[in-house]
Amino acid sequence: MDRRSFLKATGAAGAAGLTAGCLGQFGEQPYSDGDVRFLMSPTEPQDQMTAQYTPVQERLAETIDAVDEVDIKYAANYAATLNALDSGTADVAETGPFAAALGVNSDKAEIILQRHAFGGWTYKSVIVTKEDSDIESPADLEGKSVAFADALSASGSLYPLYMLKDAGLEIPDEPGSPAGANFDPSWSSHASAMEALRNDQADAAGVGYFIASGDESEYAEGIREVASEDGIPRAPIVVSPELGDDEKDTIIEAFTEADDSLYYGEDGEEGTDDDLWFDGVRERGVDTYQPVIDVAQDLGYSEDVFEDDETTEE
Repeated sequence: MDRRSFLKATGAAGAAGLTAGCLGQFGEQPYSDGDVRFLMSPTEPQDQMTAQYTPVQERLAETIDAVDEVDIKYAANYAATLNALDSGTADVAETGPFAAALGVNSDKAEIILQRHAFGGWTYKSVIVTKEDSDIESPADLEGKSVAFADALSASGSLYPLYMLKDAGLEIPDEPGSPAGANFDPSWSSHASAMEALRNDQADAAGVGYFIASGDESEYAEGIREVASEDGIPRAPIVVSPELGDDEKDTIIEAFTEADDSLYYGEDGEEGTDDDLWFDGVRERGVDTYQPVIDVAQDLGYSEDVFEDDETTEE
């Protein structure tokens, strides 16, 4: 029997779930301790993300019947998120497209929702440098230092590596390790990679455009583009494969039936610093993320990249 599971809402209570604000049951014996655990991927500082996802925490607590507590945790990396979902120590998570797609392929996670932001369902990966740099193309990065986001980030690792390979550079044998590359790569987070570039600790950064721009319409002051790839499907929300179809539907409804306040952060006000970066969701599965898988296969990367990763949550 699964370590953790929702119990299916039945009868009138199930039929009235949406209007009553009760979408399902969770935590009844012998399944669980009554907690739902939601994992945040390390794309921004922990305190900032915790504030952003407070309404999500409250929404899940309000709409899933018999929940004792909804815990929001900050994962050490994407691999930690997927391994926690696989083991049943996490139930729901927000993660990146590459990690989610490979997680599905390795039966560690299931994609249920795609997120919408900045007017679209897709986004852009960029390699950027400083305005006064002599780097003009990805080929100029041979022998240079490049800061990336998490090794399993689509826009902050996978696509920048794809651009470098396309320019003729030798890329790492696997993301997260410098072995095999003819440049000096390092991995951390989107924000940390940009900070490394600004502080002259890296010659360039491979990140999502959302972190390299001031307002998603132009680059931040002092930063310019070296190369870019557009059309990446925006990041999904995933669930543990230990959940059944009814339980997944419960979580889908909790998000899709929520009002706009879900995206306004801890202070509940639109347009403030703790707003979520996305403003909507739609139900989608792994097929939406096939382009990401295709890029990974072109680079020779597969779910094997998860085998030696840390599984500790922070």
